Amino acid sequence: MPVQTRRRPSSPDQTETPIRTGTVVGKSGRPGKRARRKDPLWARLALVMGAVLVVSSGVAIVGSNVVINQATSTIDQENLLGDAGKSDAEGGKDLEGPIDLLLLGVDVRGSWDPENVRADTIIVLHIPASHDQAYLISIPRDTEVQVPASKKSGYPGGTAKINSAFEIGAKNGAGWAGGAQLMAATIKNLTGIGFDGAAIIDFGGFRKVIDALGSVHLCVDQEVESYHMKLVDGKPMWNADAKKTGKPMKPVVHKKGCREMEGWEALDYSRQRYGLKNGDYDRQQHQQQLIKAMAKKAMDGGVMTNPLKLNDLVKSAGEAFVLDTGGTKIGDFVFTLRGVAANDMVMLRTNDGQFNSVKEGAEEREVLKPISLEMFKAVKDDNLAEFIAANPSVISTKK
Repeated sequence: MPVQTRRRPSSPDQTETPIRTGTVVGKSGRPGKRARRKDPLWARLALVMGAVLVVSSGVAIVGSNVVINQATSTIDQENLLGDAGKSDAEGGKDLEGPIDLLLLGVDVRGSWDPENVRADTIIVLHIPASHDQAYLISIPRDTEVQVPASKKSGYPGGTAKINSAFEIGAKNGAGWAGGAQLMAATIKNLTGIGFDGAAIIDFGGFRKVIDALGSVHLCVDQEVESYHMKLVDGKPMWNADAKKTGKPMKPVVHKKGCREMEGWEALDYSRQRYGLKNGDYDRQQHQQQLIKAMAKKAMDGGVMTNPLKLNDLVKSAGEAFVLDTGGTKIGDFVFTLRGVAANDMVMLRTNDGQFNSVKEGAEEREVLKPISLEMFKAVKDDNLAEFIAANPSVISTKK
């Protein structure tokens, strides 16, 4: 898929930003050939369409997985895990064991540059070996971590915020694939979790996925003013674009309460952290809310039973996602997880959803509390349900 240019500022100062549309750049910074892993690990598939395919109920899927394979055949697959994929000893060769997927949401800043992109949304999706439940766990973007050395980007290794691991890995032409691989390696070093799959999401394209669904139902728990958008003549616009009109601007305010949201509103709400009581921790939970709401809307709206709707959604997803499936057909994966439904997704929070900061020079960084490290160990050991039963405080209170 080519790189296209469309308006989608990632910060209040941006005007026009070229947006990634589904192909991992190679060492030259241009789209490269598809990289395949030599090992046959089956499950290198992260959330497709905001977990729509992954958590779809088998009862809702009609026909055969051939239909799904045909509908999803245009989605490009790239090596996003590198050495952070599950080894043979970790049971990553078949569909029988637990499944751990890495979802990265990237923030494109300034002019398009594959070396100037950070992953501000980091979510681990865990599905136990029973394949009847799905857990979403977010890692705080400002978590202090040891980033391992990267030959591709020329990085010698060191201490940094976890969201910068993606940017570091993309240096020297390593591109988005290099960024994702270094991020996955960083998280594996931090938590011990090896991954079965990964995906990169560009939030500009993510809005198109929501629009393809029509809307999503979200509950706003705190009133918050948008840091990114303004209303001009009643229409939402990115700040930079709104300023160019020279017209009066009004704030976009997300008021408390439950309602249907269009793509722009849902995406903007899920991106807010300034003005929220617990900042990025609240944002993490709002992003988990959005993923769950999208999965539920897709099933309730009959997307999985209508090949035409599925095709339309996949076209939108193609502009929002870069996937690593290791060559495994998506339809085979979906049918394996047919017992997992949107309502079975459990949202979990690190650090009890509150700041746990340490001073590092002039800035503050987050440190995972022992209970959060124990939670990730429970993911690795596939006994997360038992851990949650003993530590119910890790469950998100968001609806």
